Amino acid sequence: MPPEWAPQAAVMLTWPHRHGDWADTLDKTEAEFVGFAAAIAAREPLIIACYDAAHRRHVAARLAHAGVPPSQLTLAIAPSNDVWVRDHGPLTVLRDGRRVALDFRFNGWGGKYPAALDDTVTTVLAAQGALGALGLEALPWVLEGGNIEVDGEGTLLATRPCLLSTTRNHPEAAAAMLAALPTLFGVNRILWVDRGDVLGDDTDGHIDTLARFCDPATLAYTCADPADTEQYAALDGLEAQLRALRRANGEPYRLVPLPVPAPIYDADGRRLPANYANFLIINGAVLVPVYGDPNDAVALDRLAGCFPGREVIGVPARAIVGQNGSLHCASMQIPAAP
Repeated sequence: MPPEWAPQAAVMLTWPHRHGDWADTLDKTEAEFVGFAAAIAAREPLIIACYDAAHRRHVAARLAHAGVPPSQLTLAIAPSNDVWVRDHGPLTVLRDGRRVALDFRFNGWGGKYPAALDDTVTTVLAAQGALGALGLEALPWVLEGGNIEVDGEGTLLATRPCLLSTTRNHPEAAAAMLAALPTLFGVNRILWVDRGDVLGDDTDGHIDTLARFCDPATLAYTCADPADTEQYAALDGLEAQLRALRRANGEPYRLVPLPVPAPIYDADGRRLPANYANFLIINGAVLVPVYGDPNDAVALDRLAGCFPGREVIGVPARAIVGQNGSLHCASMQIPAAP
């Protein structure tokens, strides 16, 4: 599995629609999706799953109004429950000189939310030819892309509470999946993170809200200010665990702390999982969620130091995080052919 900074052929999005949880905030959310899509399309093609034909026409019009060239777009119809394609989309690996899209099952983060449509998005897109020359391999296990990070040198990073949760796979299936992961992803070791939560996260602790590879030697991670007592307590132990990790050559990782924005709450007073670790690496750039917070500038500056040669761009995501995810959760890169 190529690391996210490897050359990409496209990025995939599942566009928000009025048939699910986005109905009450759709205008604000779509405006952020348009900005996100435009930033991607300026550098590489986009594959967008639309709910139906009317929705496809609507998405095409929104993106045309924003100046996104139609030549950069593949708009396909694949009905979905939600937008979190990081978890219901394909995980692409390179195998014998060709690209293969691994289609794991998706069950709404352990049965928390309806997911029957999401679980079919990848196969529906592949049947239409929207995934191009990718081969498709269906797998029987539940696994979400938001909980795996690879460094391109044989290491996979994941959180154990999510990957091995019994609401996703019963213990026998989880053991079989774990045994298959080295072959499936081309890795020879798994580093586990067992501590730390971003408040409001409903995925059982996806790694892409906690710690991210920026290169094989660098991990950017979520680090709360002690003054934010609630979030600071929830992340207790994460930094110490990351400091104890070692690269394959025995060296420690370079750790880059990312601040946490001031608390953002939904209409019911529930804290939302706003964080900066949920960035997306694309060709020539890194797209970082921003929330209109003073810490936006701090996070952008620190990530700029992690990605020399790439433009680090803040993309508004305050409406997107209203449904418990951010930019990385809402996107899936398709690596370029070898």
